[in-house]
Amino acid sequence: MPATAGTLAGLDQIHAEAIGWRRTLHQNPQTAFEETFASEFIAARLTEWGIPVHRGLATTGVVGTLEGTGTAGGELESIGLRADIDALDITEENDFEYRSQIPGKMHACGHDGHTTMLLAAAKYLSQNRNFGGRVQFIFQPAEENEAGGRVMVDEGLFDLFPVDAVFGMHNWPGLEIGEFAVAPGPMMASCDIFEITITGSGSHAAMPHHSVDPVVAAAHVVTALQTIASRNVNPLERVVLSVTQVHAGDTWNVIPGTAVLRGTVRTFSEEVQNMAEAGITRIATNVCAALGGSAKVWYDRRYPATVNTEQETEWAAETATRLAGADRVCRTPEPCMGSEDFAWMLKKRPGNYIWMGNGADSTVVHHPRYDFNDDAIPWGASYWVGLVESLLPASTK
Repeated sequence: MPATAGTLAGLDQIHAEAIGWRRTLHQNPQTAFEETFASEFIAARLTEWGIPVHRGLATTGVVGTLEGTGTAGGELESIGLRADIDALDITEENDFEYRSQIPGKMHACGHDGHTTMLLAAAKYLSQNRNFGGRVQFIFQPAEENEAGGRVMVDEGLFDLFPVDAVFGMHNWPGLEIGEFAVAPGPMMASCDIFEITITGSGSHAAMPHHSVDPVVAAAHVVTALQTIASRNVNPLERVVLSVTQVHAGDTWNVIPGTAVLRGTVRTFSEEVQNMAEAGITRIATNVCAALGGSAKVWYDRRYPATVNTEQETEWAAETATRLAGADRVCRTPEPCMGSEDFAWMLKKRPGNYIWMGNGADSTVVHHPRYDFNDDAIPWGASYWVGLVESLLPASTK
């Protein structure tokens, strides 16, 4: 295949093989901490290329360590490159031949592509070790919902595999192939989840005066929770509070004794997180008490905000610019209210999280017809290689 403008010829030559890896991974999706197929696949490839492999962090995580042949000649001695490997609990609606073979599971966020791009970079660098220092290829499980990044960090990721900086990347529908977006500061929001259990007393639906109706209380709580964003938080701050589940009762003519609300809070500010958690408890408790019932609130801070550090973001932007051209690198993207557990790695080490185009007409992620765009593979892999070669130059002394 001829080299794509901007990408490395060696990676374009790997492209056809890499498409095969990506589609094999797409056919075999597994979710949090169960990604045994991907883990085995990754470890086999890295071993084949002579890259020492460590397995077992966060159950199915894989880390490959590659030493350059030169002496480190730059500011950094070791960097981490991270890809997520898990799928989602979604039934795929695509009908191409490499669609998911696992009922109810699907690579609907492009983690099959992320894994493939990092594998392609690993293969290229294993054959071109003319850099100084060390690269840690981090293949992380359970990004979706279960914070596998936090688990890897808690189990000693950066103690076992020290890095001076860590970098992540996500495909981005709406950006053209070969386009990038990156900025310092908050890139993606925190993700908190909550559950409110409302207790009243049930009765016959025709005799509501004998009950304390938890369904009515739940309705008032859902409405009142919206005042946190509209009346408690500074209008210049970004916050989303969404109630996403309502569970109560199981028949037409009975007022149930309990109702359960679940939802999520997204923000870029720890101060707003504190306010939201306190506000949810205050509102749920007092609204339910006013109506004769009670509420119990469970609140979990699942992912912090993904915050890029200044110097590492500049390095990432410069690498993307050398690869794609300044006009194809957006330096001022709007932060996303979605969340990303790479944030846990950024809380431990400086680093950067960049978005890479998956096509202007790409289906959005987490959709049953989404598919990672194979044309993006050389771009993402070339970005990784460019980052290694620019941040870990060999000494000329």
